[in-house]
Amino acid sequence: MAFLNSINSKAKALLNSGFGTNSSSYGGRFLNKDGTANVQKRGMGFFNHISWFHTLLDMPSWKFISVILFFYIVINLVFALIYFAIGVEHLNGINTSSSLWVQFGQAYFFSAQTFTTVGYGHISPSGFLTSAISAAEALTGLLSFAIATGLFFGRFSKPVAFLKFSHNAIIAPYRDGTALMLRVTPFKNTNFTEAEVKVTLGMNVPENGVMKNQFYTLDLEMDRVNSLNLSWTLVHPITEESPLYGFLKENFTNTTGEIMVFVKVFDDMYSTVVSTRTSYTFAEVVYGAKFKPMFTRSNDNSKTVLHLNMLNEFEHVSF
Repeated sequence: MAFLNSINSKAKALLNSGFGTNSSSYGGRFLNKDGTANVQKRGMGFFNHISWFHTLLDMPSWKFISVILFFYIVINLVFALIYFAIGVEHLNGINTSSSLWVQFGQAYFFSAQTFTTVGYGHISPSGFLTSAISAAEALTGLLSFAIATGLFFGRFSKPVAFLKFSHNAIIAPYRDGTALMLRVTPFKNTNFTEAEVKVTLGMNVPENGVMKNQFYTLDLEMDRVNSLNLSWTLVHPITEESPLYGFLKENFTNTTGEIMVFVKVFDDMYSTVVSTRTSYTFAEVVYGAKFKPMFTRSNDNSKTVLHLNMLNEFEHVSF
């Protein structure tokens, strides 16, 4: 792959980017599109480098519900097998003359009733061992539901920045020159204030014959707004001080680079600061385009309508 022979000498590189300079140590992009670090951790045991609490909080809802259901089915299956191994004759109310499958099914549903502490009373334990197992299962059920309730509450109460970014960044005409632009918008019924953005450019450039990662702050036309209710187009004017100064369409095609965006806002609903991030590789930068407007006034002129489906809409222009 071809690279730039030189970078704009007026652009000042960052030394505190948090990323290393050795390009041969990095694979792919620095940040994934959803803002998570593109890092795979190795060198420790699986259970040591995984936080199950964070994993259960961050996983999609359908996966979380599936985990809860899977645990519920399996734990009751385990206790049902224990009751069955002890002998169903120690469970008062089970019809011992029925088939083994029916007896096991009755033991399973007795386990479910004990685990949830419902206790319908149709079946009851008889004998010390069976009673001890059912008591241990009831305690396990109480603790399990307490943990599940805490996880549910944590998922619902976790502060989240409900912001969406445009899929592409663009190079658009701007005043007498060009500018790098990308768009962000809130997409839930939340109120954001004191929004602040930082944009960092990372590029793989030659230095003394060795390819290195260099990072630059991209100055924005506005990096802070008092209120974020509509879409916000982030504009980096490509001036003589910009590291993108002199870039042409082929430079974005032939250069390895990534634009990382960090946003933090104050959310009135949570009454706290929330943050999010994303990134754009140079392959996701469209050269010669401009965003289409995504908000209009309503038919009765009483409201401003924000068209969220227009977030990624742009049209090509020539300059």
